[in-house]
Amino acid sequence: MKFSLSWLKQHLDTNADAQTIADTLTAIGLEIESLENPAEALAPFRVAKVLTAEKHPQADKLQVLTVDAGEGAVQVVCGAPNARAGMLGVFGPPGAYVPGSDLTLKVAAIRGVESRA
Repeated sequence: MKFSLSWLKQHLDTNADAQTIADTLTAIGLEIESLENPAEALAPFRVAKVLTAEKHPQADKLQVLTVDAGEGAVQVVCGAPNARAGMLGVFGPPGAYVPGSDLTLKVAAIRGVESRA
């Protein structure tokens, strides 16, 4: 079975960290198969603000966005029809691994326009 850390802390009445709880449960005879933090896989992703949104020059259903995730403006080609200037969204920089999809983001040209996500 899988248990979340918050559930264990409710039932154990403790403020110990996950590793200490796992070590203690193992010491009393319970087997801990793995200890995972799903947030670690999402660490490269940031909240970004869309600065500009323009129609892609060579595709009807794509937009060219300028986004800022805290490290300066970057250009992204986006397929979301609701993307617009001023909105916040999730930005994955080049090199970020997308869990569950076996995909690593990279800089690419999409219909002749460079995208950095």
